[in-house]
Amino acid sequence: MAQTLESILNYPSMDVDTANEALDRSVGVIRENLAEFTDRFQSSNSFGGFYVPTENVEWTTGFWTGEIWLAYEHTGEACFRKAAEIQVESFLERIEKKIDVNHHDMGFLFSLSCVAAYKLTGNAHAKKAALLAADHLAERYREKGQFLQAWGNVGEAKEYRLIIDCLLNLPLLYWASEVTGQARYAQMAENHIRTAMKCILRPDDSTYHTHFIDMETGEPTYGVTHQGNRNGSAWARGQAWGIYGIALSYRYLKEPSYIDLFCRVTDYFIRHLPDDLVPYWDFDFDTGSTEPRDSSASAIAVCGILEMAKYLEKERAEYYRQAAYRMLRALMDRCSNGDIKKSNGLLLHGTYARDSKENTCTNRGVDECNTWGDYFYMEALTRMVTDWKLYW
Repeated sequence: MAQTLESILNYPSMDVDTANEALDRSVGVIRENLAEFTDRFQSSNSFGGFYVPTENVEWTTGFWTGEIWLAYEHTGEACFRKAAEIQVESFLERIEKKIDVNHHDMGFLFSLSCVAAYKLTGNAHAKKAALLAADHLAERYREKGQFLQAWGNVGEAKEYRLIIDCLLNLPLLYWASEVTGQARYAQMAENHIRTAMKCILRPDDSTYHTHFIDMETGEPTYGVTHQGNRNGSAWARGQAWGIYGIALSYRYLKEPSYIDLFCRVTDYFIRHLPDDLVPYWDFDFDTGSTEPRDSSASAIAVCGILEMAKYLEKERAEYYRQAAYRMLRALMDRCSNGDIKKSNGLLLHGTYARDSKENTCTNRGVDECNTWGDYFYMEALTRMVTDWKLYW
């Protein structure tokens, strides 16, 4: 059954005091995790509710460092700053040695670790690492089509495509332009979102996960899914990347047309929430389904809504805020963890990847915590209790 604002309003709202208590519980879990996850990082997803230590690899390690910085902002405790700065050194080494960076996810990795460190402490190594990451991301820009190639070797025919996730990598380029005074970074980001919005958004306001571009003409060709249930479905996390990604680019560009685009992708997300407001991993599934949830999708969407509400006219902003408050409350009520003995993650019931007949995935991190879900849950709570200055 499609949700409306009226039906969502039946769910209890999140208030500042409740959010602050939830943030305190989350910080408590992070504090307990520092002993195991300072010199090493959390795995992308938990196993039986518990993350295991990994090296600084994959696209997800920046989320854990971002959680540590949020904990530092909330408490001012030196232990969090020390741990995060140790990890900054790891990120500098990673980008200097080009360790597992043959992809576009430099923003996920370096905005939340190194840009955050530079903004909060002026850390020179963090600035250096983030600018090297921006340069590396810029190398993936393809002039034919004007986009950032997601995966594979740059210019590789079978991987000449973008994915919706990349909208969250663009802020690294906007930041690089601000810091260096070189407009080329931001211009690449602006061109990318223009190309993405031309092909990712469907007429019904759902989104493709990934879209191929013709190498000769630069024109979009066809969209498919990589992690959704089917090529024509709306992968919940992909829709959420669209919500937050559009909001972030609007923050930097103030392009008026992005307001309508934001409302379209957000309204689709809200309308397709199940009764308890925690989305399934794909919007093909609704209330009563036995398919797994993806709590991280809702956490991402809440952050995007709270960001974009700053720029909307009063009545529309309040509409979306009220929806976001209840989505966040549902995450706290149904998915949050504050007991380190139960799990060393923050947000339960996430899905990294779920296999289907039309996607290319195998089951991974199904009904588990994942680091981005934890991070965005922390960010959403932080946005509730303070006038947070973005790392993005």
